[in-house]
Amino acid sequence: MVRLDENEISFPDPEVYDGHEGLIAFGGDLSIERIWFAYQLGIFPWYNPGEEILWWCPDPRFVLYPEEIKVSKSMRKILNRNIFTFSENRNFREVIRSCQQTNRKGQTGTWLSDELMNTFIRLHEYGLARSIEVWQNDELVGGFYGLQIGNVFCGESMFAKVSNASKAGFIHFVENNKEQLELIDCQSHTEHLESLGARMIPKKEFLKILHENNERR
Repeated sequence: MVRLDENEISFPDPEVYDGHEGLIAFGGDLSIERIWFAYQLGIFPWYNPGEEILWWCPDPRFVLYPEEIKVSKSMRKILNRNIFTFSENRNFREVIRSCQQTNRKGQTGTWLSDELMNTFIRLHEYGLARSIEVWQNDELVGGFYGLQIGNVFCGESMFAKVSNASKAGFIHFVENNKEQLELIDCQSHTEHLESLGARMIPKKEFLKILHENNERR
C-alpha cells in the first residue's frame, strides 16, 4: 500500500495496482484538487475521521446502468401519486449535511468528516458536484449528492427522513437523465441500490468507461 505525499497530488494507477481489498493508498489530504483528481481515476476516500485517510478502488465495482433501473410496482404507485417533488442543486449544503447526520445500520459514526464535507461543497460551487433534493410539503425529506465526470455520475451518499424518499429521488434522477448518463458509480454494494438494479462489474470495465468520459469532457 502506498503512502501519499501531501505536497504532490498523485496516486498509484488503479488499473495495475490492486492493493488489499481495493485499498489503493493512504495519507495525503482532502483538497478539492486531490479529490477531483482521485475521482477521475476511479478512486474515492473512505475512512474513519481522526484516522489516516484511506483511498479505495474496489474490484469488482458496484454500478448502475441507467437503462437497467428497476422500479417495483409499489414504487411506481408512490411516484404516480406525486407525494414527493424533486429538485436539483437547490440545497446542496443541507443535503450533504443530512447525509453526514444520518444514522446508518452497523455504523457508530460517520465517514463524512467536516473537512471532506466542506471539500464537496466547494466542488459544488465549482459546478463539479450536484445534489438531488426530495421534498414533501415543502420539507426536505431525502436526497443524495455526487460528482459528475462526463456522462458518469459518481454517487456519494444519500439520506431519507421518510420512507421511500431517497429511493424515489434516485429513480426520478435516473429516469430523467437516461439520455445524458452512461453509468452511475455506486462504489460499494448496498441492498438498497441492488434492489434498484445496481450490480457488480469488473474494475477494468468501470475504469474503461470512466476514462472514455474523461477524454470526452
